[in-house]
Amino acid sequence: MHAEDRRHRALEIIRMSGGFASLPQLATELGVSESTIRRDLDVLEESGVARRTHGGVFYVGGGPQLPVFELREPEQWAKKRAIAQTAAQLIKNGDTVLFDGGSTTYELARLLVGRPLQVVTNSLPVANLFAANAYADLNLIGGFVYPRTGVALGPHAVEMISQLNVRCSVLSVAGITERGFYNSNLFLTEAEKAMIHAADQVIVVADSTKFGRQSLSMLCDWSAVHTIVVDDGLSREWQERIRQLETNLILATPDQPSTAATSAVNQ
Repeated sequence: MHAEDRRHRALEIIRMSGGFASLPQLATELGVSESTIRRDLDVLEESGVARRTHGGVFYVGGGPQLPVFELREPEQWAKKRAIAQTAAQLIKNGDTVLFDGGSTTYELARLLVGRPLQVVTNSLPVANLFAANAYADLNLIGGFVYPRTGVALGPHAVEMISQLNVRCSVLSVAGITERGFYNSNLFLTEAEKAMIHAADQVIVVADSTKFGRQSLSMLCDWSAVHTIVVDDGLSREWQERIRQLETNLILATPDQPSTAATSAVNQ
């Protein structure tokens, strides 16, 4: 079996095994050594469809083919990955976490596959990550699905969210100013406002290009957000402003996720 065919077969085994397969299982079913499987898994992980963990691998999907994801610059994706790696350290096993449908939120969700969580989301791409994951309980919010993002919006979504209680809501935004946080869709901000009210803590994940920008609809002021995770490209002027606003700021450094979460400007 050629390497590419073997990797496709390995991915199918992982998916058919409930989203997780062990190294011995893959080696046995494919008739190759565990060292060969490890090399194959490195390739699959690099492509973004699987994530290695101790003793095996999780299926995390092939990534959503939606305009909101496709139109991002590679430079911004590096920032989003660093932000996601840092934000993942704020989520504890057993947490109930509510995700919106932003691209940075999706990157964070990918990193949480395989952890014991109670996941709530109105995002079909995020839900797809956890649908075959036996380690997480998935609760999907319904409503009108906005085709550009694959997110359920509208009055039905808002009503469902308003009945929830979660430890934290993780939100993406389109713009941030001294007044507060913005998004580009009126229905989206209505759903996110309900997410804010449903949560004990609100975490915003946003890259530094969002600062100093407004968008169509204001989501909330700074008092509604407990923590914001942003890449270390954020200007010192903005860092000082956030200190004065008394919101917890965590800077994420690309390629150094293990230390980023300890660099909180405000605790």
